[in-house]
Amino acid sequence: MKIAALQMVSTPEPAANLAAARRLIAQAAAAGAELVALPEYFCLMGRRDTDKLALAEDAPDAGGAPAAGPIQQALSRAAAEHGIWLIGGTLPLRVIGDDGQPRTDRVTNTTLVFDPQGRVAARYDKIHLFRFDDGIHRHDEAATLQAGTRPAAFTATDRAGGTWRIGLSICYDLRFPELYRHLSHPDHGGPCDLLACPAAFTYPTGQAHWSLLLRTRAVENQCYMLAPAQGGQHDNGRRTWGHSLIADPWGEVLAEQAEGEGVVLAELKRERIDQVRRQLPALTHRVLG
Repeated sequence: MKIAALQMVSTPEPAANLAAARRLIAQAAAAGAELVALPEYFCLMGRRDTDKLALAEDAPDAGGAPAAGPIQQALSRAAAEHGIWLIGGTLPLRVIGDDGQPRTDRVTNTTLVFDPQGRVAARYDKIHLFRFDDGIHRHDEAATLQAGTRPAAFTATDRAGGTWRIGLSICYDLRFPELYRHLSHPDHGGPCDLLACPAAFTYPTGQAHWSLLLRTRAVENQCYMLAPAQGGQHDNGRRTWGHSLIADPWGEVLAEQAEGEGVVLAELKRERIDQVRRQLPALTHRVLG
């Protein structure tokens, strides 16, 4: 199955970001991708951390119908139009407070997955919230985000009838191997064939650790890694690392784009997963956890 990681340089203008996402999705689908993934915050890179609060949408319903918000509707239409599985980067969803009303100070940073009919097939709320301060760059996601509590994976069926188990994660989650071990544990439905990690890594942390961590997660879980990212200089003054990539179960980078908008393509091969797990059956040698 051919897959695609979309790299964006999102702006503070949601309409412009949605237009760019639609264009890139169409480009990936035209190249034969059956599964396409957008980066974290594809819909908004705000001038202030609080900008995402005003953009928040209601959660999709339990039956898989997306909420009426423009972001979910655009993603649902794109998936159905092109007949693809679409990992919708991340978008802010409203948090319901103890009083039954939406909170105005917190949202979730959520990945929604859409099937080829445009239905919501999976939801994952980012569990690990990023905090960083090197004296120049400061970030604290907990100021506006409510952390998720549940890992999530889904099964995608390709056009040839093959099935692929895909684990979800977001950006800072990449630093926590226990999340991926949980997703790949036999008791939790594993192992995964593919791990997805939409991201907006900062330039200094990305330069130091991005590729290293992605390749490590692929190697230790003996599966493919799909990592769509924000990559470039944003209107809000922030610079993200980019280097969207796809890595195979041996840690080999199959395709990568350093900076700027683009489509990164590669092919999932069942025989490659089987080969790696057969020649080095590390997943069967696990003792702890």
